[in-house]
Amino acid sequence: MAEPLRIAYSPCPNDTFVFHAWAHGLVPGADAPEVEFADIDITNGLAERGELDVLKISYGQLPWVLEEYALLPCGGALGRGCGPLVLTREPVDPAALAGRTVAVPSERSTAYLLFRLWAAKAVPGGFGEIVVLPFHEIMPAVRDGRVDAGLVIHEARFTFQRYGLHRLADMGEAWEAETGLPIPLGAIVARRSLGAERLRELADSIRASVRHAWDDPSASRDYVLAHAQEMDPDVADAHIALYVNEFTADLGTEGYAAVRALLTRAAGEGLVPAVDPGLLD
Repeated sequence: MAEPLRIAYSPCPNDTFVFHAWAHGLVPGADAPEVEFADIDITNGLAERGELDVLKISYGQLPWVLEEYALLPCGGALGRGCGPLVLTREPVDPAALAGRTVAVPSERSTAYLLFRLWAAKAVPGGFGEIVVLPFHEIMPAVRDGRVDAGLVIHEARFTFQRYGLHRLADMGEAWEAETGLPIPLGAIVARRSLGAERLRELADSIRASVRHAWDDPSASRDYVLAHAQEMDPDVADAHIALYVNEFTADLGTEGYAAVRALLTRAAGEGLVPAVDPGLLD
C-alpha cells in the first residue's frame, strides 16, 4: 500500500472547511492524506525546503518554489473584499509610519507583498524594522505597544475592534482599485514529481472536498471549531463565507490573471524573482 500524501495547511476555518472531507477519507476514490497544521510562515518554509507533498502557501512564496511545486487550480484563497489589513492603536496618516516598526505574518506572505506594493506609494521613506510574528500574536503586539503597526490576515479582519485597534488601510481595496482583479492570498501547491496524472487527480479530490463542504457545511463544523484560533462560531462562519468562494473551486481565467498580475508587479519592483509564465499553467 502506498504511503499517504503529506499535506500541510493552516488551522484557519477556510482551510479546515475546504479539506475536511479529503482529510477524513470522505472523497470517493481518494485516500486521506497525512495532515500537518502550521502557520503560513512555517508552510512557506516547508515548501522552500521541499519537505511535503502538498502545501497551502502564500502566493508571494510561489516564485521561490515553482520549479519543484506546481500550482493547483483549486483549494486556495483568492477573492474580493478579503485583503489583509494594516492596524494601529490610534488613527494616523500612513505617512506617519515612516521609520516605524511593523509586525507581519511572514516576509514571504502575499499579505507582505501587497503591503510592500501599497507602502511604496503610501509611506514615503519606508518603514523601520519589520518583525515576523505568528498572525494571532500580531494584534496583541500592536495593542500593547510592542510594535507601531501590524499587518493582519485571516479572522483578524473580523476581530480587530475587540483589541481597540484602528484600520489604517486595506491592502485588498488598494489592489482591487488598481487592478480590478481579485486578491490572490493562499495557493495550494503539489510536487511536480508526482506526475501530471496524479496532479490532476489531486485537483479533482480537492474540488470534491470543496463540494462536500458546501453540500453539507455541518459535517465539518466540529473539525473547523476544534482547530480555529478564533473559537466564536459566528466568526468562523464569516471567515469561511469570505475566503471560500468560486475561486476555491477553480481559479479560472480571472484567478490566474490575478496571480500573474501580482507576481509580475512584484517582480517589477524587485520584490520577488521573475517567474516563467509556463510554470503557472
